[in-house]
Amino acid sequence: MEKPLQIAFKDTASSEFLDKLIRQRASRLERMHPHIIGCRVVVDVPHRSPESGKPPLCVSVEVDIAGRKTIVGRNEQERREMKNDHYAVVNRAFDAVQRQLKSSAAIKRHEVKHHAGGGETGLVVRVFTDQNYGFIEVAGSSDLYFARTAVSGGNFDDLKVGTMVEVTRASVDGPMGPQASSVKLHDGRRGPE
Repeated sequence: MEKPLQIAFKDTASSEFLDKLIRQRASRLERMHPHIIGCRVVVDVPHRSPESGKPPLCVSVEVDIAGRKTIVGRNEQERREMKNDHYAVVNRAFDAVQRQLKSSAAIKRHEVKHHAGGGETGLVVRVFTDQNYGFIEVAGSSDLYFARTAVSGGNFDDLKVGTMVEVTRASVDGPMGPQASSVKLHDGRRGPE
């Protein structure tokens, strides 16, 4: 990595154990993908109510790669479910980033099959659920804008960053540039969460 690993503990005490685990997983990511510029990890308690004895723990991982948008993996889990096993929440966040790196690499190498009917396979890179739109990365193109209405089957709320989708490009650009006229979940499967 060109930049040193950044680890922040927000609204929770720092932990040597978590720090060591995060550094190990970041090192594995760097070996897997040599073009990583930097990695930021935030361990926090996203919401805390007065009556909650054991607030949830959340781990967010952001990875910067040369020539690509930031990849984000996030996982949250109630502490009572974890029984002090922090491995799971950290590993799931890093696993989500790893799957996105692999999917992105496959798209860039054109290893992802194009489907009949002009559809292409893409990867959801940003979703703004409160504003009803998002962006999809497709090989050989700038990111495609899509609106809630373009998602077939009313599955907009199922789309997350890293979800593989089948995209049909619109014949004209929209207000945000190139856009998708149709988006559907790829083979009915979701990507990382």
